[in-house]
Amino acid sequence: MKGVKSLVKIDLNCDIGEGYGRYNFGNDAEIMKYVSSINVACGFHAGDPVTMNRTVELALNAGVSIGAHPGLPDLMGFGRRAMNISFEEAKAYTIYQIGALKAFVESMGGQLHHVKPHGALYNMAATDELLSRALAEAVYAVDKNLVYIGLSGSKMVQIAENVGLKTAHEVFADRAYTAQGTLVSRDIEGAVLHDIDHVMHHVLRMVNDGKVLTMEGQELNIKANTVCVHGDNDKAIQLIKKLKSELENNHISICAF
Repeated sequence: MKGVKSLVKIDLNCDIGEGYGRYNFGNDAEIMKYVSSINVACGFHAGDPVTMNRTVELALNAGVSIGAHPGLPDLMGFGRRAMNISFEEAKAYTIYQIGALKAFVESMGGQLHHVKPHGALYNMAATDELLSRALAEAVYAVDKNLVYIGLSGSKMVQIAENVGLKTAHEVFADRAYTAQGTLVSRDIEGAVLHDIDHVMHHVLRMVNDGKVLTMEGQELNIKANTVCVHGDNDKAIQLIKKLKSELENNHISICAF
Protein backbone atom coordinates (compact mmCIF):
# COMPACT_ATOMS: atom_id res chain seq x y z
CA MET A 1 0.00 0.00 0.00
CA LYS A 2 1.14 3.51 -0.74
CA GLY A 3 2.55 5.32 2.28
CA VAL A 4 3.33 2.12 4.19
CA LYS A 5 7.02 1.50 4.79
CA SER A 6 8.12 -1.99 3.68
CA LEU A 7 9.55 -4.19 6.40
CA VAL A 8 13.19 -5.08 6.62
CA LYS A 9 13.58 -8.72 7.70
CA ILE A 10 16.14 -10.02 10.18
CA ASP A 11 16.67 -13.27 12.03
CA LEU A 12 17.23 -13.06 15.79
CA ASN A 13 19.18 -16.02 17.15
CA CYS A 14 20.44 -17.19 20.53
CA ASP A 15 22.85 -19.91 21.71
CA ILE A 16 21.02 -22.13 24.18
CA GLY A 17 20.91 -25.64 25.64
CA GLU A 18 24.20 -24.87 27.36
CA GLY A 19 23.57 -26.66 30.61
CA TYR A 20 25.32 -29.90 31.42
CA GLY A 21 24.23 -32.69 33.75
CA ARG A 22 22.88 -31.07 36.91
CA TYR A 23 24.03 -27.59 35.85
CA ASN A 24 21.57 -25.30 34.07
CA PHE A 25 22.33 -21.93 32.47
CA GLY A 26 19.92 -19.32 31.18
CA ASN A 27 16.15 -19.47 30.77
CA ASP A 28 15.81 -21.27 27.44
CA ALA A 29 12.01 -21.55 27.46
CA GLU A 30 11.62 -17.80 28.03
CA ILE A 31 14.26 -16.86 25.45
CA MET A 32 12.45 -18.87 22.76
CA LYS A 33 9.43 -16.56 23.04
CA TYR A 34 11.41 -13.68 21.55
CA VAL A 35 13.83 -15.16 19.00
CA SER A 36 13.31 -16.76 15.60
CA SER A 37 16.26 -19.19 15.64
CA ILE A 38 18.26 -21.09 18.24
CA ASN A 39 21.67 -22.76 18.21
CA VAL A 40 21.80 -25.84 20.44
CA ALA A 41 25.00 -27.00 22.16
CA CYS A 42 25.85 -30.53 21.02
CA GLY A 43 27.79 -31.98 23.93
CA PHE A 44 31.38 -30.90 23.33
CA HIS A 45 31.54 -27.43 24.91
CA ALA A 46 28.21 -27.78 26.74
CA GLY A 47 25.02 -29.80 26.62
CA ASP A 48 24.39 -33.51 27.08
CA PRO A 49 21.85 -35.96 25.62
CA VAL A 50 19.10 -35.14 28.12
CA THR A 51 19.63 -31.38 27.78
CA MET A 52 19.69 -31.63 23.97
CA ASN A 53 16.49 -33.68 23.95
CA ARG A 54 14.72 -31.24 26.28
CA THR A 55 15.91 -28.19 24.34
CA VAL A 56 14.77 -29.59 20.99
CA GLU A 57 11.34 -30.39 22.43
CA LEU A 58 11.01 -26.84 23.74
CA ALA A 59 12.10 -25.41 20.39
CA LEU A 60 9.64 -27.47 18.36
CA ASN A 61 6.82 -26.38 20.67
CA ALA A 62 7.92 -22.75 20.35
CA GLY A 63 8.14 -22.92 16.54
CA VAL A 64 11.68 -21.56 16.26
CA SER A 65 14.25 -22.72 13.72
CA ILE A 66 16.73 -25.18 15.21
CA GLY A 67 20.44 -25.17 14.49
CA ALA A 68 23.40 -27.23 15.68
CA HIS A 69 26.05 -25.36 17.66
CA PRO A 70 29.19 -27.54 17.45
CA GLY A 71 32.21 -26.53 19.51
CA LEU A 72 35.65 -27.69 20.55
CA PRO A 73 35.90 -30.64 22.98
CA ASP A 74 36.46 -28.39 25.97
CA LEU A 75 33.80 -28.60 28.68
CA MET A 76 36.13 -27.08 31.28
CA GLY A 77 36.71 -24.00 29.14
CA PHE A 78 33.17 -23.83 27.69
CA GLY A 79 34.70 -24.09 24.21
CA ARG A 80 36.16 -20.61 24.45
CA ARG A 81 39.83 -21.64 24.50
CA ALA A 82 41.66 -22.03 21.19
CA MET A 83 42.90 -25.55 20.43
CA ASN A 84 45.31 -26.80 17.80
CA ILE A 85 43.27 -29.39 15.90
CA SER A 86 43.86 -30.97 12.50
CA PHE A 87 41.63 -30.73 9.43
CA GLU A 88 40.53 -34.33 9.97
CA GLU A 89 39.71 -33.72 13.63
CA ALA A 90 37.75 -30.54 12.92
CA LYS A 91 35.68 -32.24 10.25
CA ALA A 92 35.00 -35.34 12.37
CA TYR A 93 34.11 -33.32 15.49
CA THR A 94 31.63 -31.25 13.48
CA ILE A 95 29.96 -34.18 11.73
CA TYR A 96 29.63 -35.99 15.07
CA GLN A 97 27.93 -33.08 16.79
CA ILE A 98 25.60 -32.16 13.93
CA GLY A 99 24.59 -35.78 13.61
CA ALA A 100 23.74 -36.06 17.29
CA LEU A 101 21.45 -33.03 17.29
CA LYS A 102 19.93 -33.94 13.93
CA ALA A 103 18.87 -37.29 15.39
CA PHE A 104 17.05 -35.63 18.28
CA VAL A 105 15.30 -33.17 15.96
CA GLU A 106 14.19 -35.79 13.46
CA SER A 107 13.10 -38.25 16.14
CA MET A 108 10.49 -35.66 17.16
CA GLY A 109 9.33 -34.99 13.61
CA GLY A 110 11.32 -31.78 13.13
CA GLN A 111 13.99 -30.70 10.68
CA LEU A 112 17.42 -29.28 11.42
CA HIS A 113 17.71 -25.86 9.80
CA HIS A 114 21.26 -24.56 10.22
CA VAL A 115 24.71 -24.93 11.76
CA LYS A 116 26.67 -22.29 13.64
CA PRO A 117 30.10 -23.08 15.15
CA HIS A 118 30.62 -22.08 18.77
CA GLY A 119 33.11 -19.91 20.63
CA ALA A 120 36.79 -20.40 19.86
CA LEU A 121 35.97 -22.73 16.95
CA TYR A 122 33.90 -19.93 15.39
CA ASN A 123 36.55 -17.27 16.00
CA MET A 124 39.37 -19.47 14.70
CA ALA A 125 37.42 -20.33 11.54
CA ALA A 126 36.78 -16.64 10.84
CA THR A 127 40.45 -16.21 9.91
CA ASP A 128 41.72 -19.77 9.26
CA GLU A 129 40.95 -20.93 5.72
CA LEU A 130 41.82 -24.59 6.28
CA LEU A 131 39.67 -24.83 9.40
CA SER A 132 36.85 -23.01 7.62
CA ARG A 133 36.96 -25.57 4.82
CA ALA A 134 36.90 -28.48 7.28
CA LEU A 135 33.78 -27.11 8.98
CA ALA A 136 32.01 -26.29 5.70
CA GLU A 137 32.77 -29.71 4.22
CA ALA A 138 31.46 -31.35 7.40
CA VAL A 139 28.15 -29.47 7.17
CA TYR A 140 27.84 -30.27 3.45
CA ALA A 141 28.58 -33.96 4.09
CA VAL A 142 25.77 -34.23 6.65
CA ASP A 143 23.19 -32.21 4.71
CA LYS A 144 23.99 -29.80 1.88
CA ASN A 145 20.67 -28.01 2.47
CA LEU A 146 21.64 -26.80 5.94
CA VAL A 147 22.30 -23.07 6.24
CA TYR A 148 25.78 -22.21 7.51
CA ILE A 149 25.98 -19.23 9.90
CA GLY A 150 29.30 -17.41 10.04
CA LEU A 151 30.84 -14.12 11.09
CA SER A 152 29.71 -11.42 8.68
CA GLY A 153 32.20 -10.84 5.86
CA SER A 154 34.63 -13.48 7.11
CA LYS A 155 36.54 -16.26 5.37
CA MET A 156 34.28 -18.84 6.96
CA VAL A 157 31.26 -17.48 5.06
CA GLN A 158 33.16 -17.14 1.77
CA ILE A 159 34.52 -20.68 1.95
CA ALA A 160 31.15 -22.16 2.94
CA GLU A 161 29.64 -20.54 -0.16
CA ASN A 162 32.47 -21.95 -2.29
CA VAL A 163 31.76 -25.42 -0.89
CA GLY A 164 28.14 -25.02 -2.02
CA LEU A 165 26.30 -24.14 1.16
CA LYS A 166 23.64 -21.51 1.72
CA THR A 167 24.99 -19.00 4.22
CA ALA A 168 23.87 -16.33 6.65
CA HIS A 169 26.07 -13.39 7.69
CA GLU A 170 25.90 -13.03 11.46
CA VAL A 171 26.34 -9.91 13.57
CA PHE A 172 26.44 -9.72 17.36
CA ALA A 173 24.16 -7.55 19.49
CA ASP A 174 26.25 -7.75 22.65
CA ARG A 175 29.81 -7.89 21.35
CA ALA A 176 32.35 -5.23 20.34
CA TYR A 177 34.20 -5.40 17.01
CA THR A 178 37.84 -4.90 16.04
CA ALA A 179 39.06 -2.83 13.09
CA GLN A 180 39.51 -6.14 11.22
CA GLY A 181 35.80 -6.94 11.55
CA THR A 182 36.37 -9.73 14.08
CA LEU A 183 34.98 -9.90 17.62
CA VAL A 184 37.02 -8.32 20.41
CA SER A 185 38.47 -11.04 22.66
CA ARG A 186 36.46 -11.63 25.83
CA ASP A 187 39.73 -11.19 27.74
CA ILE A 188 39.63 -7.48 26.89
CA GLU A 189 37.48 -5.10 28.93
CA GLY A 190 34.55 -3.82 26.91
CA ALA A 191 34.37 -6.89 24.65
CA VAL A 192 30.87 -7.74 25.93
CA LEU A 193 28.30 -4.94 25.74
CA HIS A 194 26.05 -4.61 28.78
CA ASP A 195 24.42 -1.19 28.34
CA ILE A 196 21.04 -1.90 26.74
CA ASP A 197 20.67 1.50 25.04
CA HIS A 198 24.12 1.08 23.50
CA VAL A 199 23.19 -2.39 22.27
CA MET A 200 19.99 -1.06 20.65
CA HIS A 201 21.91 1.62 18.74
CA HIS A 202 24.64 -0.87 17.81
CA VAL A 203 22.15 -3.35 16.32
CA LEU A 204 20.00 -0.81 14.47
CA ARG A 205 23.11 0.65 12.82
CA MET A 206 24.18 -2.80 11.63
CA VAL A 207 20.74 -3.87 10.39
CA ASN A 208 19.49 -0.61 8.89
CA ASP A 209 22.71 1.03 7.74
CA GLY A 210 25.12 -1.88 7.30
CA LYS A 211 27.67 -0.11 9.54
CA VAL A 212 29.45 -0.96 12.79
CA LEU A 213 31.64 1.24 14.97
CA THR A 214 34.72 -0.67 16.09
CA MET A 215 36.38 -0.49 19.48
CA GLU A 216 39.11 1.61 17.84
CA GLY A 217 36.50 4.14 16.66
CA GLN A 218 36.61 3.10 13.01
CA GLU A 219 33.40 2.63 11.02
CA LEU A 220 33.17 -0.58 8.99
CA ASN A 221 30.67 -1.86 6.45
CA ILE A 222 28.89 -5.00 7.64
CA LYS A 223 26.20 -7.32 6.27
CA ALA A 224 23.50 -8.58 8.63
CA ASN A 225 21.25 -11.58 7.92
CA THR A 226 20.99 -12.70 11.54
CA VAL A 227 21.64 -11.05 14.90
CA CYS A 228 22.97 -13.07 17.85
CA VAL A 229 22.25 -12.37 21.51
CA HIS A 230 24.10 -14.62 23.94
CA GLY A 231 21.92 -16.56 26.34
CA ASP A 232 24.62 -16.48 29.01
CA ASN A 233 24.68 -12.68 29.10
CA ASP A 234 23.58 -11.67 32.62
CA LYS A 235 20.85 -9.47 31.09
CA ALA A 236 19.87 -11.90 28.31
CA ILE A 237 16.09 -11.94 28.77
CA GLN A 238 15.85 -8.20 29.34
CA LEU A 239 18.10 -7.57 26.35
CA ILE A 240 16.26 -9.91 23.97
CA LYS A 241 12.81 -8.55 24.89
CA LYS A 242 13.96 -4.97 24.42
CA LEU A 243 15.74 -5.78 21.17
CA LYS A 244 12.70 -7.51 19.68
CA SER A 245 10.52 -4.55 20.61
CA GLU A 246 13.02 -2.01 19.27
CA LEU A 247 13.47 -3.84 15.97
CA GLU A 248 9.72 -4.11 15.39
CA ASN A 249 9.20 -0.45 16.33
CA ASN A 250 11.71 0.40 13.60
CA HIS A 251 9.76 -1.58 10.95
CA ILE A 252 12.12 -4.56 11.08
CA SER A 253 10.36 -7.92 10.92
CA ILE A 254 11.87 -10.79 12.93
CA CYS A 255 11.79 -14.12 11.13
CA ALA A 256 14.09 -17.06 10.45
CA PHE A 257 16.40 -16.49 7.48
